[in-house]
Amino acid sequence: MPETSLTDEASGPALGRSRTRVLELLRTTDGPLTAHQVAQRVGFHVNTARFHLDALVEAGLAQRGTEGASRPGRPRMVYRAVAHRASEGPRSYRLLATMLSTLIDRVMPEPREAAIAAGREWGRYLAKRPAPFEHVDAEEGIRRVANVLAEAGFAPGEVSGAGPRVLPLRHCPFQEVARVHGDVVCSLHLGLMQGVLAEVGAPVTARRLEPFVEPSLCLAHFDQQSA
Repeated sequence: MPETSLTDEASGPALGRSRTRVLELLRTTDGPLTAHQVAQRVGFHVNTARFHLDALVEAGLAQRGTEGASRPGRPRMVYRAVAHRASEGPRSYRLLATMLSTLIDRVMPEPREAAIAAGREWGRYLAKRPAPFEHVDAEEGIRRVANVLAEAGFAPGEVSGAGPRVLPLRHCPFQEVARVHGDVVCSLHLGLMQGVLAEVGAPVTARRLEPFVEPSLCLAHFDQQSA
């Protein structure tokens, strides 16, 4: 098995090793802890422990409070971990996308056509529909395609070409999967563009998606429809 990570990068806040140790201590200890207690158990200076504790509070991962009035003198500041939320923890969407792309590529009898069809349905769903009696020309149609792709994570450029229109697309958000399963992923994107244009009734069609003409550049080719 290749030595690649099965979890996505930046799937949660980057806490660092020291702050993670403090958070794990709070999570595995029954009851709240003071900054002095954290410092003793983790081996930090008390000011360092307090710095990490306050940062965890700011991140919403810990709560700050005071001890009850049973002790004489000024109540001490204590910290406890916030209960785990379902949204926390690593993510493996890239692995899921790779598995599903492999399934389509190896099991479907016509994977490219199936991906285009699925993309068209999603393109229709995601398109901003024109108002009644609104006419959407070719330029506006391609602009709406670019908006949908931008929402998906692409960085569309300006349309080039006086004849056949070409839309540059940088930063493919599915690049790692697309390089291995381009027939599926790129076909989904082609169908997505076709679905948007069909939904808005623009007199132009997405004919071809040319992947990775440069390391971070794909080209979408559009043709004007005859009247």
